[in-house]
Amino acid sequence: MDDQDSRPRLCQVVLDCTDARALAEFYRSLLGLVYRPGDEPPEAEGDDERGRDWLVLRTPGGASQLAFQQVEELPEVTWPKGPIPQQLHLDLTVTSVEDLRVQHERVLSLGGRLLLDRIDDAEEPLRVYADPAGHPFCIFVSRRTAQT
Repeated sequence: MDDQDSRPRLCQVVLDCTDARALAEFYRSLLGLVYRPGDEPPEAEGDDERGRDWLVLRTPGGASQLAFQQVEELPEVTWPKGPIPQQLHLDLTVTSVEDLRVQHERVLSLGGRLLLDRIDDAEEPLRVYADPAGHPFCIFVSRRTAQT
């Protein structure tokens, strides 16, 4: 059976974290995503029950992108050196080195940190960061047209 409609489709990438709300806020701000209805932060003094369990971010059009699952403990990745490999990372793209420089400042201001800098690579300028929970992600220059 080779029916395209019967194949599973990727719904979202789920990141384990010890502070689901904080990590969701990092990626919401970085990528311009929105919360799934009901996952928004509570009012100022409200209880954040969902933020202590599971949160989903979507595109403004409603397509799921990232989810955040609260865990008690999470060993921080030691990549590129050390005993704990990254196991999974997100690849994000921009269309120019100047855009990469702009996003570098945004990532740092949102609480990310630089792990590897290859902005001067002639073939594929890139920088690798750790998000506030320690998950590595890349931002690299891709001149390919974005696919929707």
